[in-house]
Amino acid sequence: MVVRDAGVRALALIGPTGSGKTALLEALLQAAGSSDRKVGDFTPEARARGHSVELNLAGFDFMGDHYAVVDCPGSLELAAESDAALAVVDLALIVAEPEAARAVLLQPIMRRLEALGTPRALFINKMDQARGSLEDLLTALKPVSAVPLVARQLPIIDNEKVTGYFDLALERAFVWRSNQASKRVEPPGVLATTKADARFHMLEQLADFDDDLMDKLLSDVQPDRDLVFSDLVREMTDGLIIPVFFGSALNGFGVRRLLKALRHEVPPPPRAAARLGIWSSGAAVIKSTWTGQAGKLAYARVFGAKLIDGAEITLPTGERGRVGGLSAIQGAAYKKIATGEIGDIVAIGKIDGAAAGDVLSLTREAQPRLNCATHPPLFALAITAANRKDDVRLSGALTRLLEEDTGLALKHDVENHQVLLSGQGEGHVRLALERLKRRYGVDVTAGKPATAYRETIRNTATKHARHKKQSGGHGQFADVTVEVKPRGRGEGFAFVSKITGGAIPKQWIPAVEQGVRDGLAKGPLGFPVVDLELTLLDGGFHAVDSSEMAFRIAGKLAIDEGLKACGSRLLEPIERLRVFAPSNAIANINAALSVRRGQILGFGAREYWPGWDVIDAYLPQSERHTLIAEIRSLTQGLGSYEATFDHLAELTGRAAEEVVSTAAGQ
Repeated sequence: MVVRDAGVRALALIGPTGSGKTALLEALLQAAGSSDRKVGDFTPEARARGHSVELNLAGFDFMGDHYAVVDCPGSLELAAESDAALAVVDLALIVAEPEAARAVLLQPIMRRLEALGTPRALFINKMDQARGSLEDLLTALKPVSAVPLVARQLPIIDNEKVTGYFDLALERAFVWRSNQASKRVEPPGVLATTKADARFHMLEQLADFDDDLMDKLLSDVQPDRDLVFSDLVREMTDGLIIPVFFGSALNGFGVRRLLKALRHEVPPPPRAAARLGIWSSGAAVIKSTWTGQAGKLAYARVFGAKLIDGAEITLPTGERGRVGGLSAIQGAAYKKIATGEIGDIVAIGKIDGAAAGDVLSLTREAQPRLNCATHPPLFALAITAANRKDDVRLSGALTRLLEEDTGLALKHDVENHQVLLSGQGEGHVRLALERLKRRYGVDVTAGKPATAYRETIRNTATKHARHKKQSGGHGQFADVTVEVKPRGRGEGFAFVSKITGGAIPKQWIPAVEQGVRDGLAKGPLGFPVVDLELTLLDGGFHAVDSSEMAFRIAGKLAIDEGLKACGSRLLEPIERLRVFAPSNAIANINAALSVRRGQILGFGAREYWPGWDVIDAYLPQSERHTLIAEIRSLTQGLGSYEATFDHLAELTGRAAEEVVSTAAGQ
């Protein structure tokens, strides 16, 4: 059993959008008698969408123990928001709906938690509205989890509605009462056989990891209750099983039973510290945020020793700082405190270098960062300040947003003079733009990022170019003859000099090459030119008027004429895509890629993801802009992809004409 004085327990509520995580948080607060019950979805962005878009944090006391709870966004686009929080908590409580058809929505969540090694339990919400059986739901959930789901309760059904439960560990029956403690009753006679079978099945699952319990079952000896509970705690803590509870957050059904289970079975903070490799006292940062008056705050979980206001800390970089204020967090409210208790999640002020995943050491020895997931960008918008006077404010605001949200990325596209804000989907990036406007007063215009088109040549040509200018005093003179010819795709640019006899002095030959490179920056079609070879064949100079600049200008004139003579071909970037999706969506995704001029290379099963496939394909970069939205719409919000540049391919026909016409009009 868990030692009760080991510190504050920390829980994370995680589940698909609409499963009722925030409702469960508020139901837990109500059942615990907290006066602060409305703590979730308090920002305008969350209220507008009707679901969480950032971490909600709260705490409560129950039967003498304190709990810190992190309510995590359910959207896959916002997964980065909760990465560090899911790593540091003692238990992840997965919230699901009682519909077998929606079981697959839990798979990405399960995989994240399995990778982190975080202990987890499952709460099936809205059971009073269930239309199918718990057995069917658990069957549908089975391939979603890598470890067994162990039902802790058996539903009591009256008039085709779930009205209570039989606790398989306690061997007691209860009926629900709205927002009150459940009432203990005698088990209905119709459950006599069912409850015995269900309990034996639960014990069999536990016995898979306990030889002593297995011996008792084989000998037809009933195990005592302490052994059963001990196995439930140990096997959940070790990540061997996922216990399953159910109820209704909206009505408070099953919430007190859940609280009592959490009280006895959630592992203490030292277990999480050991799992994370935090070997001394400190605080693990789960999020940083900027507030109007308090400046930058780091939300962090305290490990090893109490955190005192004013304490010196060491960041993973070795940089040192001092805690400049501590606050308890209850939704949107902050309350100043002098000390952060072991295991609690608090807001730390004035540690500007702290970021999600950092471990702030209370010793002078730095500790490594947490091993958080990376989230490659999937959707980008080119943004500019709507008012040019806001350029400086925009830069500062974006810096703060990226510190708060590790799923965002910023890139300066020098070639196309664009600033690209990217994230995990269009909704994610649009959310960031809304925050820019509301919190920092910066409005932006946003559009599709430019595609990195290139051009190359079709034929070989020899051209002569002379730069001659006389304006009094020293003039400018340079004469060059060059041959331009195409190279193979992807071979790049090559410069070859065949000058002999001093036709051009050696010190000016590099200037000719630089001039050629200047000319390749923009070809006849309006794009950088690639995959050609230029050979400097001959030339001439003047003893007084020739110079490095003159030969650079001549080199550019020569390549300009050569490109025109060789004929141009437009090239578009092609990316290699790996699309991850449930198997039942593969046919539709293949069709969507084909419409976007994609080339399917093959597909196969996704390793360790039963019921999922991976599609390999080539896709033009220009066709990928809204792809993630279409994939998500075809996969209940689950699908994703990885994209890397692969090669350039010729673009012809009307599509090429439109690209060139657009470039000419800019």
